[in-house]
Amino acid sequence: MKKIGFLSFGHWSPSPQSQTRSARDVLLQSIDLAVAAEELGADGAYFRVHHFARQLASPFPLLAAVGARTSRIEIGTAVIDMRYENPLYMAEDAGAADLIGGGRLQLGISRGSPEQVIDGWRYFGYTPDEGQSDADMARHHTEVLLNVLKGEGFAEPNPRPMFPNPPGLLRLEPHSEGLRERIWWGSASNATAIWAAQRGMNLQSSTLKEDETGEPFHVQQAKQIRLYREAWKEAGHAREPRVSVSRSIFALVNDRDRAYFGHGKDGDQIGFIDNMRAIFGRSYAAEPDRLIEELKADEAIAEADTLLLTVPNQLGVDYNAHVIEAILKHVAPALGWR
Repeated sequence: MKKIGFLSFGHWSPSPQSQTRSARDVLLQSIDLAVAAEELGADGAYFRVHHFARQLASPFPLLAAVGARTSRIEIGTAVIDMRYENPLYMAEDAGAADLIGGGRLQLGISRGSPEQVIDGWRYFGYTPDEGQSDADMARHHTEVLLNVLKGEGFAEPNPRPMFPNPPGLLRLEPHSEGLRERIWWGSASNATAIWAAQRGMNLQSSTLKEDETGEPFHVQQAKQIRLYREAWKEAGHAREPRVSVSRSIFALVNDRDRAYFGHGKDGDQIGFIDNMRAIFGRSYAAEPDRLIEELKADEAIAEADTLLLTVPNQLGVDYNAHVIEAILKHVAPALGWR
């Protein structure tokens, strides 16, 4: 068995070819797709966060709305860029969204990816300390977030407050019990996967990572997951960790599927991101029988307990629901995922 969810980047464009022509379209359709995915039996609705872009940005209103409209499906991000975040305010927002959703929030966070503007986090009021990088700042924000999510008091109460206080130091409210164990770190390297394990975060590994060995993407990603699990065990955490991988997977079951995705490239690709040599994993698009055989050979999918299907959100809710249903119906049972 494997949890299967969708991951939407929330693109919108005024183009007549797009079904999401405004930010409002993306937000409302994201909610509708989560509802449809839950009805189809999918396990998760995840959303990417990008700033200064025609994509989903501020995630917590959306997560809360999805939580209010659904009852079972996991609700998450993959990922929130921690360079931009006030971790205390974020803890309040996350706690509220998690309580609205009944404890279903799966919060994916990360150092972030290259953005639309130069050092965009500076416009949000954040600057790395002397001698620190923006990645160091993201990790510091993360450490603060993880600490306050424990729910322990840390703030000195006012001796003459407007409202009565409970005894002792005060914590942030609202606090959602268990959310600390549902924080995920989006990792593009072996080293940051180990760092995440040591701090008790679940692991999200996407469709790209640092090319550290020259091997195929899925092989490198599977090794990253094994290193993460070894580090988790060495850290002595009491619970079992969770690991997700993202993939673009399309079962070609009708002519529309073939027209959209029947002519794509099959292989991994190499590129450079922030001066890092990166390997980008292949997309999968084939008739179900062939697709099943191809996916059997993906070592990283086999290692993960959760699979996030990246969806072409600009094609609209109905088509994206079809994409999800095709995997759940024609592919997942044959692979033992259902």
